[in-house]
Amino acid sequence: MKIGRYNQSTLLIDTKGVRILIDPSNIGYTEETLNEWTNIDAILITHKHPDHCCIEAIETIVKRDGAKIFTTSEVANKFGFVCEIVSEGQGFRFKNVVIEVTHAVHGYLTGMREGDREILENVGYIIDDGDTRLYTTSDTINFYNEYKCDVLCMPFNGNGITIGIVEGMDFVKAINPKLLLPIHMQHPNPIMNPNIDELRNMLDEAEINYAILEIGETIDFQ
Repeated sequence: MKIGRYNQSTLLIDTKGVRILIDPSNIGYTEETLNEWTNIDAILITHKHPDHCCIEAIETIVKRDGAKIFTTSEVANKFGFVCEIVSEGQGFRFKNVVIEVTHAVHGYLTGMREGDREILENVGYIIDDGDTRLYTTSDTINFYNEYKCDVLCMPFNGNGITIGIVEGMDFVKAINPKLLLPIHMQHPNPIMNPNIDELRNMLDEAEINYAILEIGETIDFQ
């Protein structure tokens, strides 16, 4: 499974002849980005915030590649996508992979009530190609779960909207992945981002196998 990381929580998964784009972000997005997001078979969207759902990118990819969109009813209703509606607890096969729709709890700040920014429906996804299980959590705070995966992609922020470093360590240890890929660390406002050095130190002390990928960097997990 090849995993490419881009701004915020955008992931490009290439496995078993299937290319899946997850949460294409408007942060750092340019027309050149589309040169990397090519031949997309499916787009998975976790929730309606633009740093996870760049309308321009999605519409272009669907028109160019014929990609199929999978997302929640809240996203579909807001943007009018022609898509497959998914919900927590659902599992389905897409070509050569199985996709599980997971629970996710988006954090809340009072100001999110303005401008339709409060998230009422949020999901994560587990992509299982038969050899590797990759779990991307979406923006979430800590919650009890029994999800298992080989690769865990999760945010580290601690601003109330997503999970912080301390509780994030608890989340990682409970799931115990073979590889952790931290995501959602490119907010334009620096106060919204984690202390990377602190995160590295805690992960090293806990002897957790992790990789903090640069934007556009790809890792081949086997």
